[in-house]
Amino acid sequence: MLLLKNFLPLNLKKFCYENKKSEFLTVKPLIFVVDDDLGLLRNIRHLLEVKDYDVITANNGQVALELRYTSKKIPEIIISDIVMPEMDGYNLFEAISNKNMLNHIPFIFLSGHNTPEDVRLGKMLGVDDYLTKPFHTEDLLAIIAGKISRNKNIKEINAKLEVLLSSVKMKTIPSITEEEKSHVILLVVFWDDKTGPKLISNFPKNGNSSFSIERLGQQLFHAIVSLYGYENISKAEGILLNIKNFNRDGYIFFDSFQDSSVRGGERRYMIGLVAPKINYFASLKIKEIFKDISSKIKDQKDWNIENYWEKLSTILINHF
Repeated sequence: MLLLKNFLPLNLKKFCYENKKSEFLTVKPLIFVVDDDLGLLRNIRHLLEVKDYDVITANNGQVALELRYTSKKIPEIIISDIVMPEMDGYNLFEAISNKNMLNHIPFIFLSGHNTPEDVRLGKMLGVDDYLTKPFHTEDLLAIIAGKISRNKNIKEINAKLEVLLSSVKMKTIPSITEEEKSHVILLVVFWDDKTGPKLISNFPKNGNSSFSIERLGQQLFHAIVSLYGYENISKAEGILLNIKNFNRDGYIFFDSFQDSSVRGGERRYMIGLVAPKINYFASLKIKEIFKDISSKIKDQKDWNIENYWEKLSTILINHF
Protein backbone atom coordinates (compact mmCIF):
# COMPACT_ATOMS: atom_id res chain seq x y z
CA MET A 1 0.00 0.00 0.00
CA LEU A 2 2.81 2.37 0.83
CA LEU A 3 4.51 1.65 -2.49
CA LEU A 4 1.34 2.33 -4.44
CA LYS A 5 0.82 5.63 -2.61
CA ASN A 6 4.26 6.81 -3.81
CA PHE A 7 3.14 6.55 -7.44
CA LEU A 8 -0.02 8.65 -6.98
CA PRO A 9 -0.11 12.05 -8.74
CA LEU A 10 0.95 14.88 -6.47
CA ASN A 11 -2.52 16.45 -6.29
CA LEU A 12 -4.08 13.09 -5.39
CA LYS A 13 -1.39 12.49 -2.78
CA LYS A 14 -2.28 15.82 -1.21
CA PHE A 15 -5.96 14.88 -1.18
CA CYS A 16 -5.20 11.57 0.58
CA TYR A 17 -3.03 13.33 3.13
CA GLU A 18 -5.55 16.08 3.85
CA ASN A 19 -8.40 13.57 4.06
CA LYS A 20 -6.44 11.44 6.53
CA LYS A 21 -5.46 14.52 8.52
CA SER A 22 -9.08 15.69 8.78
CA GLU A 23 -9.99 12.21 10.00
CA PHE A 24 -7.60 12.58 12.92
CA LEU A 25 -8.84 16.12 13.60
CA THR A 26 -12.50 15.06 13.83
CA VAL A 27 -13.86 16.18 17.19
CA LYS A 28 -15.81 13.54 19.08
CA PRO A 29 -18.99 14.64 20.89
CA LEU A 30 -18.38 15.04 24.63
CA ILE A 31 -20.87 13.43 27.03
CA PHE A 32 -20.86 14.32 30.75
CA VAL A 33 -22.16 11.51 33.01
CA VAL A 34 -22.83 12.04 36.74
CA ASP A 35 -23.75 9.14 39.07
CA ASP A 36 -22.64 7.94 42.50
CA ASP A 37 -22.87 4.28 41.39
CA LEU A 38 -19.25 3.83 40.30
CA GLY A 39 -19.92 0.46 38.65
CA LEU A 40 -22.69 1.94 36.51
CA LEU A 41 -20.52 4.95 35.76
CA ARG A 42 -17.74 2.69 34.42
CA ASN A 43 -20.21 0.71 32.31
CA ILE A 44 -21.74 3.83 30.76
CA ARG A 45 -18.29 5.24 30.03
CA HIS A 46 -17.27 2.03 28.28
CA LEU A 47 -20.53 1.90 26.32
CA LEU A 48 -20.18 5.48 25.09
CA GLU A 49 -16.47 5.27 24.31
CA VAL A 50 -17.09 2.17 22.19
CA LYS A 51 -19.64 4.28 20.28
CA ASP A 52 -16.92 6.89 19.66
CA TYR A 53 -17.97 9.51 22.24
CA ASP A 54 -15.62 11.35 24.57
CA VAL A 55 -16.78 10.95 28.17
CA ILE A 56 -16.26 12.82 31.43
CA THR A 57 -17.62 11.27 34.63
CA ALA A 58 -18.28 12.53 38.15
CA ASN A 59 -19.76 10.83 41.24
CA ASN A 60 -21.88 13.79 42.42
CA GLY A 61 -23.11 17.18 41.28
CA GLN A 62 -20.48 19.22 43.12
CA VAL A 63 -17.62 17.30 41.52
CA ALA A 64 -19.38 17.64 38.16
CA LEU A 65 -19.47 21.44 38.43
CA GLU A 66 -15.80 21.60 39.42
CA LEU A 67 -14.82 19.37 36.50
CA ARG A 68 -16.95 21.40 34.12
CA TYR A 69 -15.14 24.62 35.00
CA THR A 70 -11.73 23.01 34.45
CA SER A 71 -12.73 21.41 31.14
CA LYS A 72 -11.83 23.32 27.97
CA LYS A 73 -14.65 21.70 26.01
CA ILE A 74 -18.40 22.21 26.54
CA PRO A 75 -20.29 18.89 26.61
CA GLU A 76 -22.95 18.07 24.04
CA ILE A 77 -25.14 16.36 26.67
CA ILE A 78 -25.24 16.05 30.46
CA ILE A 79 -26.63 12.80 31.92
CA SER A 80 -27.21 12.79 35.67
CA ASP A 81 -28.58 10.62 38.45
CA ILE A 82 -30.86 12.37 40.95
CA VAL A 83 -30.01 10.94 44.40
CA MET A 84 -26.31 11.66 45.08
CA PRO A 85 -24.28 12.93 48.05
CA GLU A 86 -23.07 16.55 48.37
CA MET A 87 -25.15 17.82 45.44
CA ASP A 88 -28.07 15.91 43.95
CA GLY A 89 -29.27 15.94 40.35
CA TYR A 90 -31.98 18.55 40.97
CA ASN A 91 -29.48 21.04 42.37
CA LEU A 92 -26.99 20.26 39.60
CA PHE A 93 -29.67 20.95 36.99
CA GLU A 94 -30.55 24.24 38.70
CA ALA A 95 -26.89 25.30 38.81
CA ILE A 96 -26.40 24.44 35.12
CA SER A 97 -29.63 26.23 34.17
CA ASN A 98 -28.41 29.46 35.78
CA LYS A 99 -25.21 29.58 33.73
CA ASN A 100 -25.56 31.37 30.39
CA MET A 101 -22.79 29.31 28.82
CA LEU A 102 -24.34 26.00 29.92
CA ASN A 103 -28.13 26.29 30.03
CA HIS A 104 -28.50 25.36 26.34
CA ILE A 105 -26.94 21.90 26.92
CA PRO A 106 -29.50 19.03 26.81
CA PHE A 107 -29.85 17.65 30.34
CA ILE A 108 -31.07 14.07 30.90
CA PHE A 109 -32.03 12.50 34.23
CA LEU A 110 -31.05 8.84 34.52
CA SER A 111 -32.65 7.81 37.79
CA GLY A 112 -34.00 4.98 39.91
CA HIS A 113 -36.92 7.29 40.76
CA ASN A 114 -39.28 5.69 38.28
CA THR A 115 -42.83 6.53 39.36
CA PRO A 116 -44.98 8.62 36.98
CA GLU A 117 -44.87 11.44 39.56
CA ASP A 118 -41.05 11.39 39.59
CA VAL A 119 -40.90 11.54 35.80
CA ARG A 120 -43.47 14.36 35.65
CA LEU A 121 -41.53 16.35 38.26
CA GLY A 122 -38.32 16.00 36.26
CA LYS A 123 -40.00 17.16 33.06
CA MET A 124 -41.75 20.03 34.87
CA LEU A 125 -38.35 21.26 36.00
CA GLY A 126 -37.41 21.53 32.34
CA VAL A 127 -35.01 18.63 31.77
CA ASP A 128 -34.79 17.47 28.16
CA ASP A 129 -35.43 13.80 28.89
CA TYR A 130 -35.93 11.33 31.74
CA LEU A 131 -34.73 7.73 31.60
CA THR A 132 -35.45 5.34 34.48
CA LYS A 133 -33.21 2.62 35.88
CA PRO A 134 -32.80 -0.15 34.96
CA PHE A 135 -32.58 1.03 31.36
CA HIS A 136 -31.89 -0.48 27.95
CA THR A 137 -28.61 0.66 26.42
CA GLU A 138 -30.39 1.08 23.08
CA ASP A 139 -32.74 3.65 24.67
CA LEU A 140 -29.85 5.66 26.12
CA LEU A 141 -27.92 5.61 22.85
CA ALA A 142 -31.03 6.61 20.88
CA ILE A 143 -31.69 9.58 23.18
CA ILE A 144 -28.07 10.75 22.94
CA ALA A 145 -27.97 10.40 19.15
CA GLY A 146 -31.29 12.23 18.82
CA LYS A 147 -30.22 15.16 21.00
CA ILE A 148 -26.88 15.54 19.19
CA SER A 149 -28.58 15.39 15.79
CA ARG A 150 -31.14 18.00 16.86
CA ASN A 151 -28.41 20.33 18.18
CA LYS A 152 -26.50 19.97 14.94
CA ASN A 153 -29.59 20.87 12.92
CA ILE A 154 -30.27 23.90 15.12
CA LYS A 155 -26.69 25.14 14.71
CA GLU A 156 -26.88 24.71 10.94
CA ILE A 157 -30.22 26.54 10.77
CA ASN A 158 -28.90 29.38 12.95
CA ALA A 159 -25.80 29.68 10.77
CA LYS A 160 -27.92 29.86 7.61
CA LEU A 161 -30.28 32.35 9.25
CA GLU A 162 -27.33 34.54 10.25
CA VAL A 163 -26.08 34.57 6.66
CA LEU A 164 -29.59 35.33 5.40
CA LEU A 165 -30.10 38.16 7.87
CA SER A 166 -26.72 39.66 7.05
CA SER A 167 -27.66 39.72 3.35
CA VAL A 168 -31.00 41.46 3.90
CA LYS A 169 -30.30 43.65 6.90
CA MET A 170 -29.59 46.74 4.80
CA LYS A 171 -33.12 46.52 3.41
CA THR A 172 -34.78 46.79 6.81
CA ILE A 173 -36.40 50.04 7.87
CA PRO A 174 -36.09 51.69 11.29
CA SER A 175 -38.62 50.77 13.95
CA ILE A 176 -39.31 54.40 14.85
CA THR A 177 -38.54 57.94 13.71
CA GLU A 178 -36.34 60.44 15.54
CA GLU A 179 -39.48 62.27 16.66
CA GLU A 180 -40.80 59.11 18.31
CA LYS A 181 -37.66 58.61 20.41
CA SER A 182 -39.25 60.40 23.38
CA HIS A 183 -41.88 57.62 23.50
CA VAL A 184 -39.28 54.90 24.11
CA ILE A 185 -39.31 53.57 27.68
CA LEU A 186 -36.76 51.30 29.37
CA LEU A 187 -37.94 49.69 32.60
CA VAL A 188 -36.89 47.09 35.16
CA VAL A 189 -39.47 45.20 37.23
CA PHE A 190 -38.78 42.81 40.13
CA TRP A 191 -41.25 40.28 41.48
CA ASP A 192 -42.15 40.90 45.12
CA ASP A 193 -43.67 37.94 47.01
CA LYS A 194 -46.16 40.20 48.80
CA THR A 195 -47.13 42.81 46.21
CA GLY A 196 -46.33 41.09 42.91
CA PRO A 197 -44.54 43.01 40.11
CA LYS A 198 -42.73 46.10 41.42
CA LEU A 199 -41.22 48.78 39.19
CA ILE A 200 -37.58 49.22 40.25
CA SER A 201 -36.33 51.76 37.72
CA ASN A 202 -37.31 53.33 34.43
CA PHE A 203 -36.14 55.93 31.94
CA PRO A 204 -37.33 58.51 31.15
CA LYS A 205 -38.61 59.06 34.69
CA ASN A 206 -41.63 60.97 33.44
CA GLY A 207 -42.04 59.38 30.06
CA ASN A 208 -43.84 61.18 27.25
CA SER A 209 -46.88 58.95 27.57
CA SER A 210 -50.52 59.06 28.52
CA PHE A 211 -50.33 55.96 30.73
CA SER A 212 -48.74 54.80 33.96
CA ILE A 213 -45.32 53.22 33.41
CA GLU A 214 -45.71 51.30 36.67
CA ARG A 215 -49.03 49.84 35.50
CA LEU A 216 -47.45 48.98 32.16
CA GLY A 217 -44.61 47.12 33.90
CA GLN A 218 -47.04 45.21 36.08
CA GLN A 219 -49.15 44.21 33.09
CA LEU A 220 -46.11 42.96 31.16
CA PHE A 221 -44.85 40.89 34.08
CA HIS A 222 -48.29 39.37 34.62
CA ALA A 223 -48.40 38.56 30.90
CA ILE A 224 -45.11 36.69 31.21
CA VAL A 225 -46.38 34.72 34.21
CA SER A 226 -49.55 33.76 32.33
CA LEU A 227 -47.52 32.64 29.30
CA TYR A 228 -44.69 30.77 31.00
CA GLY A 229 -45.78 30.18 34.61
CA TYR A 230 -44.05 31.75 37.62
CA GLU A 231 -41.75 28.79 38.28
CA ASN A 232 -40.43 28.83 34.70
CA ILE A 233 -39.18 32.41 34.94
CA SER A 234 -35.75 31.17 35.97
CA LYS A 235 -33.88 30.98 32.67
CA ALA A 236 -32.90 33.93 30.50
CA GLU A 237 -35.61 34.35 27.88
CA GLY A 238 -36.85 37.14 25.62
CA ILE A 239 -40.12 37.77 23.80
CA LEU A 240 -41.43 40.44 21.42
CA LEU A 241 -45.00 41.50 22.25
CA ASN A 242 -47.68 43.77 20.86
CA ILE A 243 -49.30 45.67 23.76
CA LYS A 244 -52.64 46.52 22.24
CA ASN A 245 -54.25 48.47 25.08
CA PHE A 246 -51.23 50.81 25.19
CA ASN A 247 -50.81 50.83 21.39
CA ARG A 248 -47.13 49.93 21.78
CA ASP A 249 -44.67 47.12 21.07
CA GLY A 250 -42.54 45.71 23.83
CA TYR A 251 -39.43 43.54 23.96
CA ILE A 252 -39.39 41.75 27.30
CA PHE A 253 -36.44 39.86 28.79
CA PHE A 254 -36.90 37.93 32.01
CA ASP A 255 -34.44 36.08 34.22
CA SER A 256 -33.67 35.36 37.88
CA PHE A 257 -30.84 35.29 40.38
CA GLN A 258 -30.30 33.55 43.70
CA ASP A 259 -31.74 35.47 46.66
CA SER A 260 -32.35 33.65 49.95
CA SER A 261 -34.77 36.34 51.14
CA VAL A 262 -37.48 35.45 48.59
CA ARG A 263 -39.69 32.46 47.90
CA GLY A 264 -37.81 29.52 46.44
CA GLY A 265 -34.49 31.32 46.88
CA GLU A 266 -34.71 33.00 43.45
CA ARG A 267 -35.51 36.60 42.61
CA ARG A 268 -37.47 36.88 39.34
CA TYR A 269 -37.12 40.06 37.31
CA MET A 270 -37.94 41.57 33.95
CA ILE A 271 -36.24 44.11 31.70
CA GLY A 272 -38.52 45.75 29.16
CA LEU A 273 -38.23 48.16 26.25
CA VAL A 274 -41.49 49.74 25.09
CA ALA A 275 -41.79 51.80 21.91
CA PRO A 276 -44.35 52.76 19.25
CA LYS A 277 -42.85 50.00 17.07
CA ILE A 278 -40.13 47.35 17.47
CA ASN A 279 -39.36 45.21 14.43
CA TYR A 280 -37.94 41.70 14.62
CA PHE A 281 -34.45 42.65 13.45
CA ALA A 282 -34.20 45.34 16.12
CA SER A 283 -35.29 42.82 18.78
CA LEU A 284 -32.24 40.65 18.00
CA LYS A 285 -29.92 43.54 18.87
CA ILE A 286 -32.01 44.57 21.87
CA LYS A 287 -31.69 41.06 23.29
CA GLU A 288 -27.88 41.27 23.28
CA ILE A 289 -27.95 44.56 25.20
CA PHE A 290 -30.50 43.14 27.65
CA LYS A 291 -28.16 40.19 28.30
CA ASP A 292 -25.49 42.71 29.28
CA ILE A 293 -27.88 44.57 31.59
CA SER A 294 -29.06 41.27 33.10
CA SER A 295 -25.52 40.18 33.90
CA LYS A 296 -24.98 43.45 35.78
CA ILE A 297 -28.22 42.98 37.71
CA LYS A 298 -27.20 39.46 38.69
CA ASP A 299 -23.74 40.59 39.79
CA GLN A 300 -25.25 43.62 41.59
CA LYS A 301 -23.11 45.99 39.55
CA ASP A 302 -24.03 49.61 38.87
CA TRP A 303 -25.32 50.39 35.40
CA ASN A 304 -26.49 53.66 33.91
CA ILE A 305 -30.06 53.26 32.73
CA GLU A 306 -29.95 56.50 30.71
CA ASN A 307 -26.90 55.35 28.73
CA TYR A 308 -28.55 52.03 27.93
CA TRP A 309 -31.77 53.82 26.96
CA GLU A 310 -29.75 55.88 24.50
CA LYS A 311 -28.16 52.77 22.97
CA LEU A 312 -31.50 51.03 22.64
CA SER A 313 -33.23 54.08 21.18
CA THR A 314 -30.47 54.37 18.60
CA ILE A 315 -31.08 50.76 17.52
CA LEU A 316 -34.77 51.54 16.95
CA ILE A 317 -34.02 54.67 14.93
CA ASN A 318 -31.18 53.37 12.76
CA HIS A 319 -31.13 51.27 9.61
CA PHE A 320 -29.06 48.07 10.12
